[in-house]
Amino acid sequence: MKLSMDWIKDYVKIPENLELSRIAYDLTMSTVEVEGITELSKNFSNIIVGLVNEVLPHPNADKLRICKTDIGGGQIKEIVCGGSNLNAGMKVAVACPGAMVRWHGAGEPVEIKISKLRGVESYGMICASSEIGLADLFPTTEEATIVDLSAFDAAAGTNLAEALDLNDVILEIDNKSLTNRPDLWGHYGIAREISALYNLPLKEFAPFTPQSVPDLEITLEDTQRSPRYIGVKIEGLSIKPSPFKIQSRIWRVGMHPINAIVDITNYVMLAIGQPTHAFDSDNIEGHITVRRAQESEKLLLLNGKELSLSANDLVIADNEAPVGLAGVMGGSKDSVLPKTTKVILEIANFDSKGIRHTAMRYEVRTEAAIRYEKGIDPERCDIALSLAMQMFADFFSGISITGFRDSYPEHLKSKEIDVSLDWLEKRLGKHIPNDDIACKLEHLGFKVNFDKNNMHVTVPTWRSTGDISIPDDIMEEVARLHGYENFEPTLITTTFNGAINQLDIDIDRKSREYLACRCGMQEIFTYPWMTDEYVNALFPSNKDMLSLSMPPSPNEHYIRSSLLPNLCKAIEGNLRFFNEFAIFESAQVFSNRDFKAVYDKRESLPHERRNIAGAFVGDTGDVNSLFRKAKGIINYLPRCVHIEPITFEKIEKPIWSDGVVWLNLCHGGERIGNLALLSKKASLDCGIKNSAVIIFEIDIDSLKPYPSRTNKFVHLPEYPITEYDISMLFDLSVKWEDIRGVIAGKGGSEDLLRDISFVDEYRGHQVPEGKKSVTIRLVIGSFKKTLTSEEIEGYAKTVMKKLQKNFGAELRN
Repeated sequence: MKLSMDWIKDYVKIPENLELSRIAYDLTMSTVEVEGITELSKNFSNIIVGLVNEVLPHPNADKLRICKTDIGGGQIKEIVCGGSNLNAGMKVAVACPGAMVRWHGAGEPVEIKISKLRGVESYGMICASSEIGLADLFPTTEEATIVDLSAFDAAAGTNLAEALDLNDVILEIDNKSLTNRPDLWGHYGIAREISALYNLPLKEFAPFTPQSVPDLEITLEDTQRSPRYIGVKIEGLSIKPSPFKIQSRIWRVGMHPINAIVDITNYVMLAIGQPTHAFDSDNIEGHITVRRAQESEKLLLLNGKELSLSANDLVIADNEAPVGLAGVMGGSKDSVLPKTTKVILEIANFDSKGIRHTAMRYEVRTEAAIRYEKGIDPERCDIALSLAMQMFADFFSGISITGFRDSYPEHLKSKEIDVSLDWLEKRLGKHIPNDDIACKLEHLGFKVNFDKNNMHVTVPTWRSTGDISIPDDIMEEVARLHGYENFEPTLITTTFNGAINQLDIDIDRKSREYLACRCGMQEIFTYPWMTDEYVNALFPSNKDMLSLSMPPSPNEHYIRSSLLPNLCKAIEGNLRFFNEFAIFESAQVFSNRDFKAVYDKRESLPHERRNIAGAFVGDTGDVNSLFRKAKGIINYLPRCVHIEPITFEKIEKPIWSDGVVWLNLCHGGERIGNLALLSKKASLDCGIKNSAVIIFEIDIDSLKPYPSRTNKFVHLPEYPITEYDISMLFDLSVKWEDIRGVIAGKGGSEDLLRDISFVDEYRGHQVPEGKKSVTIRLVIGSFKKTLTSEEIEGYAKTVMKKLQKNFGAELRN
């Protein structure tokens, strides 16, 4: 969610010496997570208001013109422009040298420089709205239309941000931190928090009371699903733009201004957090009824989507048919239309669960639905009504209210909670004076009374819909307002009666430590659901996947049955910033069949297991080195994690892998995972281009830990040992595993071989066709004496003869 600090200041006067960074920090520590701070004015650096004095034809281009433009300070500059609406006396937006704009509103921003256009030098650029990010505030039907700023009282040379009053700061709030706080889904709620943090007064809204207004007929058939419904019939309206300040504020926080009537409804929602809607009353037959939909009843929404409704849906209907999906979206035939002059303004409260189920059922996520499903309180309708009616009166002269009804059968009762002060102090670990507690809580709308050791708290209605219900909730309010950072840490007394050896937990922890610390991989964390795009790219069939009854978004239908789709999504995202990297994740996967049954083709009930998956990403020419690196890491994993060995076999190719570069991972005689190069098709379907991706996935729950340590003591060499490298030519079909086995075979009364290791493999024009050069490192030494160079050479020759005899190997010249 985006918040405008300029807008918040309408409701709470923030001292000038209070730095924005401090406000963001305090909000993050006490209330919501501030993810980012954006200064709007920085988007318009070196962009100013210019006054076109004269428009001349371009000598070398019919569609270009030369504009002599006053840019302030007595400077008249010639600017070449192809705008179709340029006229002398017109105020325009001029991007001076150094400004960043998007050519024709597309692509990345480019820096403006003094340059020649068709032989004529141009100082800067006269901009269209899309080129400076203002297309929503200055919409056009033609690309060549220039922003006309003639209506603004700004002199030539004025910075554009100042001229349009865009010297604002936007706070970006993490929506997850607002989930349990329905009172914060608007600027007024955040202003209330700021007033409590800094003991500042909060603006109050005067109630709206209609005078001698006829009753508007409204019927509530289901008061559980619709506790309150206010309807106001307003006449004397017209379709026109709202004031620029209102349009600007709506645009700053991520919505689009439309017209004055619709902008009022959106502005109220963004300000107070209470959704509102306007129906064209000329298209309402009879009166409004809030009711359950009839099974298979039809409704065409504003976005053009036609619904076949369920009996579980709540609708706003007239005498003929539904006119809106309650709390989600209005209907296309009855909302504000181009010729609307009379509306019925809806300010209502709906049950949160019903709204969420309906929005998810039809995959229609709107700003209104997001707020309703959090559980906003019915009393908030009063503030929304006050603000909306004030705006209608300001925007339209001569309006008349010809009908009013506030249907509120059962008022929401404020929660009342008793808190023991001894209990509170014990839980907080600190004594906070009663006056300080009362001051902070009362700024948030709580009523506090003390009686000896008891604190009686009356919770405001906007926190009584599920947010505050028990003493622990009051304790949390006191603690966060006092400041978590202001509590001194104290040592906790604990008693350990015995060690608990959880070998399965150790495997997961040690595996992650090994990959992160020893292998230099980055651990990632993803959601437990998968994006359909990546699922379809890797797995053609979804029959073994568990689908979500209420997916978090329209393209996330399945809970993860593998870590690979989310891993590929993370790869695609990181490739925008890095060319080479290695990542891994350890998490649960869910399937209709357990991991072993997937391979054994045995049916099973839905099952949960823990997997670990990783990816090595690099250039397409580095496939061999990436694959060997991944294989080496997996090969060394058992030693570090203290489990039985993992072996590599070719049993069945993973469906997502390359046709050649793949291996199955086996452990204790069972297949537990795969290691492979992601196929080209799967890579492209995942949006991964021009990169090689080696992926592995292992079922951690199948790994068998050693019950005790199996390490053996080995003496340090008493006599010197020697590393001896040999390079020999082998047939392409010969495997390193076989080479190692032949070398390790016993030979002679004292075997001088201490270790064997693979160094590298080479295939190229210097090697005969059908051959490969393998470099092998021998570690040679004796437990009895220091070997001479002749003895070392002799042993190496013995090894080479073995390889020649078994594989026909030749020493590479």
